[in-house]
Amino acid sequence: MRPVQTAADLNRFIAFPYRLFRGDPYWVPPLRMDVKALLSKKKNPFFQHAEAEYFLARRDGQVVGRIAAILNRAHNDFHGDSAGFFGFFDAVDQQAVANALFDAAAAWLKPRGLSVMRGPASFSTNDECGLLVDGFDTPPTLLNPHNPPYYVRLMEGAGFAKAKDLHQFQSVNPTMPERLVQGARLITQRKKITLRKLDMKHFNREVERIKQVYNAAWEKNWGFIPMTDAEIDHLAKQLKPVVVPDLVVFAEREGRLIGFAAALPDLNVALKRNPSGRLFPGIVKVLWAARKITRIRILLLGLLKEYRMTGADALMYHWIWEKGYALGYRWAEAGWILDDNTMMNNALQRMGFVRYKTLRLYDRAV
Repeated sequence: MRPVQTAADLNRFIAFPYRLFRGDPYWVPPLRMDVKALLSKKKNPFFQHAEAEYFLARRDGQVVGRIAAILNRAHNDFHGDSAGFFGFFDAVDQQAVANALFDAAAAWLKPRGLSVMRGPASFSTNDECGLLVDGFDTPPTLLNPHNPPYYVRLMEGAGFAKAKDLHQFQSVNPTMPERLVQGARLITQRKKITLRKLDMKHFNREVERIKQVYNAAWEKNWGFIPMTDAEIDHLAKQLKPVVVPDLVVFAEREGRLIGFAAALPDLNVALKRNPSGRLFPGIVKVLWAARKITRIRILLLGLLKEYRMTGADALMYHWIWEKGYALGYRWAEAGWILDDNTMMNNALQRMGFVRYKTLRLYDRAV
């Protein structure tokens, strides 16, 4: 077990999952260049308020596991917490290997005054997070994890216990229940709430407006970490090439933004066509497959607190549903949703969604 110290080590850290999951029909290989940018402590604005160390486990000269130990000062400052995180966990099916990885991460976190190790989060709840514990027989959507079932055994065998479950919902229905739509429409008309799509001609200005409500709309959620302006700008720049304006909807009242929802085409459908994750020649296959995507992920929907019972959330879902269907999308995922967010879980089911996957965040004392 040793930390990543050289460029060659980093390449091995990035490459390991491509070898481990070769042949897995559901694992989706990200572009290696994107993973490298995510891990870069110079390019990723996450590291303006965080630190991390990457570790590789080897046996007989071959990599058999990897993990990142993460100190996220923004999380601990916001929650008054002393939690450390781990992410990018991958390992062969051997408890000894998993134990060694977790112990290495804990040994790095403990001297930094952290009492709990939580994860997986790569790097935070604003990124890909959670261990898949239910729903192994379907592919993950964009920015969601996938892992084999034995990871659950390795995690719990190393002494981790559930901290929180994150539910994901799917729908193949072309419409929402009309009674629900009409009721929401009446309430929003009474409250003078209107909807409009993202204006790509003024993309940067739209991002500035999102900044005004993003952190306020999610601040009471368990595990939520406010995003800095630099992080939102970085994310917007990454997602801009795949944004479909009709699938990003703003809710406004008298010109003031009170909430928004965003869905993205499930680019994983295209990335799956490039098993090596390399830019060339794989990008040609990715771009060709991207033309035929019929799946979307509704990854964000938030409202300012005072407007959460106005029906605006249902109307934003309906907007994405209606516009998406007109554009040729036939399947949608919503989530993730915290398992104890009863109001949102029930609302999605009333709208015709069905829970089909569960991710889990685990805790263990350091």
